[in-house]
Amino acid sequence: MTLKFILNRLVRVVLEEAERNPAFEAELSEVLNLGPSKRKASRDNIGVSVLGDSKRAKNRRPPAVLDPLQVVREGEPALRSALEKLTLDQLRDIVADYGMDPGRVVMKWTSPERVVDRIVEMSVGRARKGDAFRKPSEEAPATETLLPSATLKEDDGN
Repeated sequence: MTLKFILNRLVRVVLEEAERNPAFEAELSEVLNLGPSKRKASRDNIGVSVLGDSKRAKNRRPPAVLDPLQVVREGEPALRSALEKLTLDQLRDIVADYGMDPGRVVMKWTSPERVVDRIVEMSVGRARKGDAFRKPSEEAPATETLLPSATLKEDDGN
């Protein structure tokens, strides 16, 4: 391994640890005579917890403001009314966060109504997925049985 490669790895590890661990960042700043960490000071001033802070890549969208699968359990009209209150960017955040754009076309749409339709369609489909394996509700009795009683044969022991 070359010296350049080793030093690059070392610096990368130190930077990653400094981003994850505010105490390490403060100690590193002190050793390098950089003064107090700006990141730590600014976050402490606004009361945001530094621990457990997850960084998102610059090209990632912010997290969704609501979970469409939770809201659709209250019914499709409830989901539609909740989605209609959101901006186009918030709708796109939901699409991105819940993987509702496998063909990568929804993010290009400019009509909020069209995006709402896609979110509702995908949410209802996901909410119903697996219904074939669930027991029917007690209010609606099963209309057919697996083996009709007329086809069952009794064993007479012969």
